[in-house]
Amino acid sequence: MQTSPRAYGLSGLIAILGLVALLVGLVILALLPDIPYASWIIMVIGGLLLVAAFIMDFRRVGRALTARRGIFGIGTTVMASVFIGITLVINAISIGNFHRFDLTGVAQFTLTSQTQEVLSELETPVQALTFSVPGDPLGSYTFDLLKEYQNHTDQLSMKFIDADQQPDLARQYGITEYPTTAFESQNHLRLVGPNEIIIRVGENIAFEAEHPFTSAILEVTGTIQKKLYFVTGHGETNTRTDYSLAKEGLLDNLYKVNTFDITDNLTIPADAAALIMVAPRFTIIESEVEAIREYLEDGGQLLLLTNPSPPSGVNQLLQNWGIKIEEGIAIDAAAYVAPNKDIPLITGDRNTFGLPRVFFPGATAIIPEEEAEDSVQMLPLVWTSTESWLERDYQPDEEPEFDEGTDRKGPLALGILLAAAPVSDPESESSELAKLTRLVVIGDSDFASNDHFFNVNNSDLFLNAVNWLTEETEIISIHRKAMPFRRLVVNPQEKNFIDYSSIALVPFIVLVAGGIIWWRRR
Repeated sequence: MQTSPRAYGLSGLIAILGLVALLVGLVILALLPDIPYASWIIMVIGGLLLVAAFIMDFRRVGRALTARRGIFGIGTTVMASVFIGITLVINAISIGNFHRFDLTGVAQFTLTSQTQEVLSELETPVQALTFSVPGDPLGSYTFDLLKEYQNHTDQLSMKFIDADQQPDLARQYGITEYPTTAFESQNHLRLVGPNEIIIRVGENIAFEAEHPFTSAILEVTGTIQKKLYFVTGHGETNTRTDYSLAKEGLLDNLYKVNTFDITDNLTIPADAAALIMVAPRFTIIESEVEAIREYLEDGGQLLLLTNPSPPSGVNQLLQNWGIKIEEGIAIDAAAYVAPNKDIPLITGDRNTFGLPRVFFPGATAIIPEEEAEDSVQMLPLVWTSTESWLERDYQPDEEPEFDEGTDRKGPLALGILLAAAPVSDPESESSELAKLTRLVVIGDSDFASNDHFFNVNNSDLFLNAVNWLTEETEIISIHRKAMPFRRLVVNPQEKNFIDYSSIALVPFIVLVAGGIIWWRRR
């Protein structure tokens, strides 16, 4: 039984109608995303029409698919319509279900995993109102960032408000500068203005809104963030310059970061989850030492990063805990960043966190004292190899050599974890982690500076040390990277391979290739 030409014409018309229906449904879905059901109904009808046309003209479509040169006509029209229809359906599905791939080396268009986790666990509705003026690049940036937030939660609603057209609403929220985003939830309000978003480092200006936006969401939903205070007043390293990447890493891990000048106020902030003191250069006077000591004895936490030959007051601060900073530079003849023996390279078997590699440019040793109290628990954080020593008289322009009787033989602890029951509560058990006094002391500060923060696993060591202090359980691995200069870190064996291969490998390959060519042509 043969199909009549009239039937062929009908199937082609049905295929075209189905294709048009799919196209109309796709356009409606793209332009009016608030009514997806209507667009999907139209596309389903279009799909059914295409299926019907395919069934009606199945034989001709089959010949068009199997013929050597193809058959042009109604059957080809049906086949092409079905193909285009499948493409339209796939595009329609991708409108509501899509995934972005950030292939940039620094993941600059991706939210940190910590923010994504906060959003995925968000159970309370949050409304974000961005007050700006059309055309403001900062306003566009904040609005686009909030759209990225919405990709990770259904609890965040957002709206762009033209401040020029609705000034009364802006005044109602107490907004006087633009762009400002108001976060609301459960009668809690938090405003994030342009001063919190614009980052100025010298003459460079950048936008960074993820930290304040995530903090605002946590604040209005009642989640408490832990606060860290960088102690200042003794020439410590500046978090806005040399330690800005370390600060960014802490912010990425949802800490609040502040500074505290102890020379102006001897009262440690009551909300401090931990104090961080980085490379003090001037004397810490007795009253300041006593203030920090009382804070620690009351169950406080301190991360102290000190360089060789620390100023007066550092060892006085540590003496109650049975440790001291030795004079000298740590030299490791077996594991160092080639060609500098004064930059110890610590591998995974010589650090408590099991990090593959960390290094310390010019470190000193942390020495436990014999008279340390039994209540104080110590654990080496990072330590050198058995071929190391503490060089008492280090000269950068001379090859270091171990002097028996003068230098201290290794292995050396370059960092120590310390925990003790607070003096104010001697009855507390060591298992009650929330009441423990905790210290992390590392004999180098450069490892976490901007020059070295993202080299090997230095950033992870710094962040994990803070994490241990604040009694978090998850080991942090920072996800967002900056684009700093990364040093090629090689040990002595790797350096020898590079040297020898660069001298002999290329000539050897050329020699072998020449020999093969000569043999084949002889």
